[in-house]
Amino acid sequence: MAKLMDKEDIKEFVKENMGKDLGSLEDAFAERFKHVIQAMLEAEMENELGYSKYNWKNKETSNSRNGHSKKRVKSKFGNIDLKIPRDTEGEFEPTVVKKNERRLLK
Repeated sequence: MAKLMDKEDIKEFVKENMGKDLGSLEDAFAERFKHVIQAMLEAEMENELGYSKYNWKNKETSNSRNGHSKKRVKSKFGNIDLKIPRDTEGEFEPTVVKKNERRLLK
């Protein structure tokens, strides 16, 4: 599995958040965590449809993206607001944040 952050990313993160209290640091981690989960959801949709968001010319399915639904989930970092991708045929079943799931990292 690839690293989420290399040493340079960690140094930059520390520099940006230096001098903040523990609560602010947790908020910064929560924001990073949210971006990772959101990217995973988008990658799942891309895998489901078989083409990337801006590469619709290579589309080999009648199904396509159809916006997002808002969802708030609880995590170890607090509440996180996500945008869950939708497809026109309603076949997309995300595995990162399952339907009706409201808690991450139990």
